[in-house]
Amino acid sequence: MTDDDATLLPATKTETALDIAAFVGSAVPWIGGPVSNVLGGMSLGRKLSRVREVLLGLASGLSEFKSEVSEKYVKTEEFEELLEQTLKRAAEERTEEKRRIYAAFLTDVIESPGEPYDEQIRFLRTLEELQPDHLRLLRALCQAPGPKPGMMGSPNQTLRRRLPELDEARIADLLSQLNDLRVTNLTSLKVMMTGHGAEDLRHSVTSYGQRFLRYTIQTPL
Repeated sequence: MTDDDATLLPATKTETALDIAAFVGSAVPWIGGPVSNVLGGMSLGRKLSRVREVLLGLASGLSEFKSEVSEKYVKTEEFEELLEQTLKRAAEERTEEKRRIYAAFLTDVIESPGEPYDEQIRFLRTLEELQPDHLRLLRALCQAPGPKPGMMGSPNQTLRRRLPELDEARIADLLSQLNDLRVTNLTSLKVMMTGHGAEDLRHSVTSYGQRFLRYTIQTPL
């Protein structure tokens, strides 16, 4: 069995938080300390496998990454608190796709430190609110227009075509929720406009929402 094979093995029932911390520390030594500190103070029980999944994703994302700035950052109290907040949410998250986003978020935080802690927590709170259908809608909004848009159309028609599994009422409800979270700012779904205008909805994703989009593209649903 190779080392790569070992990383793919499922967690055993007897695997402990310290076992996971030791594995992550062996893969990325400089992040092992903060991971051990956080896991040592958490009582995860049956949710431990979800945290394991996120941490393995983090270790994979950082396997080739080196930065003195990042190594110093992960030793700070601020990062340890952020790691704890993220893993607690991941432990409660039943959706695999969102757990992958939590891993991508932690990887990004470590690779590019500097964003204020309160903004990072805001992001986590918003992500906690998002359902897989929200993320699908976000990706649909950011698709580029087709090569031959019609003469006229509406955002509603475009989204119904891109998301055939969702009915009109569901799309409207999801969009309203995204607007409330300041992830999008599209309020008129049925307004008629040029075909190109109805197809190009990328502008409706806010600058805040672009970050969710980036993680969503990295972790296909």
